[in-house]
This record gives sequence, structure tokens and C-alpha cells, in this order.
Amino acid sequence: MNDRTFAPDATRRIADLLAAQRAAFAADPYPLAQQRRERLRALKRQLGRYQDRLTEAISSDFGGRSVDESMMLDLIPTVLDINHAISHLARWMRPSRRSTELMFLTNRLRVHYQPKGVVGVIATWNFPIYLSLGPLVAALAAGNRAMIKMPEVTPATNRVLRQLLAEAFDETEVALVGGELEDPSAFTALAFDHIVFTGSPTIGRAVMRQAAEHLTPVTLELGGKSPALVLRDYPLAEAALRIAHGKGTNCGQICVAPDYALVPREKVQEFAAQLKSSFRKLYGEQPDRNGDYTSIISDRHAARLAGLLADARANGAEVTSCGPGANGPTRRMAPQIVTGGTADMALMREEIFGPILPVVGYDTEDEAIAFIASRPRPLALYCFGRDAAARERVLQRTHSGGVTINDWGWHVVNHDAPFGGIGNSGMGSYHGIEGFRELSHARTVFERQRFFPIGLFYPPYGGAVQRLARKLLLGSPDPTAGQPVRSPLTETPVIDNTAKGSRP
Repeated sequence: MNDRTFAPDATRRIADLLAAQRAAFAADPYPLAQQRRERLRALKRQLGRYQDRLTEAISSDFGGRSVDESMMLDLIPTVLDINHAISHLARWMRPSRRSTELMFLTNRLRVHYQPKGVVGVIATWNFPIYLSLGPLVAALAAGNRAMIKMPEVTPATNRVLRQLLAEAFDETEVALVGGELEDPSAFTALAFDHIVFTGSPTIGRAVMRQAAEHLTPVTLELGGKSPALVLRDYPLAEAALRIAHGKGTNCGQICVAPDYALVPREKVQEFAAQLKSSFRKLYGEQPDRNGDYTSIISDRHAARLAGLLADARANGAEVTSCGPGANGPTRRMAPQIVTGGTADMALMREEIFGPILPVVGYDTEDEAIAFIASRPRPLALYCFGRDAAARERVLQRTHSGGVTINDWGWHVVNHDAPFGGIGNSGMGSYHGIEGFRELSHARTVFERQRFFPIGLFYPPYGGAVQRLARKLLLGSPDPTAGQPVRSPLTETPVIDNTAKGSRP
């Protein structure tokens, strides 16, 4: 089926899908744990059945993508996510007991995790399986229905994934929308009960604006410029190999890829040489002919990366290529190492999303930390260092969505921990219990015991118990509160408004 089969009626079709899913959810608003596990197991079975077709489709969409990378970074992490959810689902669903305040002792307080309804998932092209089915796993575990919007630049993957899902789920449970929407914003304009979006900060802001029309909560995973900080005590060769792997995987088209490296200034050239050696060790001297190396997704994206390199050269940077050119039929762009230049060049302002690595020198640890902290908060941070105290200083003085120490990216595929951004790199998280709770409504339930003396809180006020509670919780009032006081330095009357709740 061509992905644009429904183009003339696509907007009406997705509105009808949402209405059908809402009706199905209303008829079954709280699926039992066994139902949820069955849906997750069905998804896992389909991934196993379709693994070859999926990897072939992804490679076709990319114009050449490593089958092993698709297995390792798209399919296997999705299965790991499913396995984790199946194993822990009963515990996640169990109401959480909470403590009442002292004055409500003997009553019961619990939090129930209630399915929200219909979740809209907007996936992106760089990991079309993991970034579409990962949020779907959280949605199904939380008892929701889901509609998935796939990117239009992965038509082959969309067709296979549509068939995979249609065999396992009715469209009232899980539905897929591909490139048939002439205006993708028609999807985000729908009144979902939650939206999970993966993409750029620019589009993320637009999604959030549309979601606000319906007061729809959003989870945004937006990427950003993830730094790799190499401290002075860490072996350059080890850091270079691990950063080269992070930048070369999927041809650098990963939201958590190392976006730039910070290394001691006196070691910049040595580090660049180690990077080139590491890239060639991993992908050979001609990565454009290496099946383990993935292509740039499109001519448009390849032209954008070429423009970033041209801008860097115009700003005085030196560009070292790790192999021959980037404009062949496979678009397998050799890794590019950029040294020198300025902080104003586009490479240091925009998320690169490709196999280009700027290397920035620093003189002191404080300077390196300040460099990171002064920029928008990234999705990931990588700190290479042997000194635990120094690593802790980096963690305490910077912000990022997640961190991997002495390597790159592996925090993302550990599903017992949340994955998400902060600030410019996003909001909210999924994976594990955090994903389950993100797509559930935490519903507080207070149960009053039959003989609890609730009348003590009724008027007329001023009884002995009420006076005692006030005394215990608030203490005695200060008769001088709000009166003029004199500064011991100037003898100028100063009005103390803190007792009234004003800011000093």
C-alpha cells in the first residue's frame, strides 16, 4: 500500500480513528494486567517475525543502513523495553500507599495509576522502530490506546510497521499514520489525552502550542548539543575510541550522539589524531564503501551538513576528513573532525545530527564546566575521567537529560531508568516505571474511616482541639510582625513584610 493512499481524506480519517479509539477506551477504561501483558507479548512476537523485513526497509529508507545497527539500536532495545514492562507491570499497577497527615491518622490514602485514554506518538526517522514503539510500550503498559504518526521520509519502514501492527492489533487499540498527511500538524491538532513527540526543539515548540489548545500534556524528547568532556586524567586514546563510536554510529544521526568534545587545550591536536585513527579502526579508510557504516538519510540533510562545514571553514576552523567525500550515491559521509574556529560558528550553535565532531580546547576544569553550563541544557552529557571527585563536580554543576560516565549513550537503553530531556532538550520522560507513570493519571484516593471524628473540623470554630492544632502547627503569633524595624547600619526604618508572605 502506498503511504499516501488516504491523502485526500487523511484528516477526516485520523479524526475518525481517534473517535473510534476513544469509544473503545470508554468501553474498557482499565485493562487488567493480563490484557496489557498480552498486548506487549503480541508486539514482541511481531518484532521477531518481521525483523528481516524491518531491517531491509530501514536500509532502503536510508539508502544504506547497517543491518546490525538496526538490530542493536532499533529492534533489540525495543524488545528489552517490552521485557522490562512485562516483568514489572503488576507492581507498577499496584496502588501506592501513602501516609496521611497526623490529624487524619487512621484513615487510608493511596495513589491509583489510571490510564489516560488515547496517546498520540510522533516518531522521528533516525530510529523509526525504537522511537515509535518505545513510547507505544509505555502507552500499552499504562493501559492506553495509541495512534502513531510516522515520518514521511521512511515510507518503506512505515509500510512494514503498518502491516506488523495491523496483524496484532485492531485499529481501536493501535493505529499507524504514515506520510499520507499533507499537513502533519493535523495530527498534533487532535485532542489526544497525551502526546509523546521526538524531534527538534523548533517543532517541539509548535507541538506544545497546538497541544495547549486542548490542554493536552506532552512529553518532548528534543535532542540538543550533547557535550563529551574529557578530563585531564583520562587516557586520550580510550576517550577518542568511545567518542568516535558514538559519533560514527548511525552516521551520527542520533539525538544523544556526542555533539562536540571538550579536551585540554594542549591535547587538542593529539586528540584529533586519535579520533581519526579510531574512526578508521572502526570503519576503515573508506567508510563510504563499508556496509557497517550508515548513510545520511537524504540529499537535503547531506547538503545541510556540507553547509555547516563550509561555515566552519569560513570562521577559520580546520576540517580533517577521516575518509573520502560525502556526495556519493550512498551518502555515506566520512566522519569530519573540526578544530579551531569560533563559538559563533553554526556547528557550535546548532545540533549537528551527523558525522561531524567539533573539538574545543579548555584550560581549566572550571572553564570547561562553565562552557557547558552557559549553553542550553542538552539531552545527554558524557564525562570521561578517573577522578571520582572531579566527575561529581561536573554532575553537580551541569544539567542534562541523562549522563554516561566514561562512554556514550548507554544510559538510554537501560530501561529501569527514565529517558528524557530538560530545558531545551525536552520535558517529561519514558522507559520503566517513569514511562508508565508519565502516561498514567496519578489519582489520589482518600478513604475516610467510619468512626473518624471529622466533626472536629466543622464550625463553629475555636474549639479546644482546633486551638491545640493551631498551636502545634503554627506556634504563637508575633505581635511585632509587620512593624517598622531599624537597620543597625543606617538607622533607616525598614518595613519587614516577610510575615505577610512578600518577598524580601
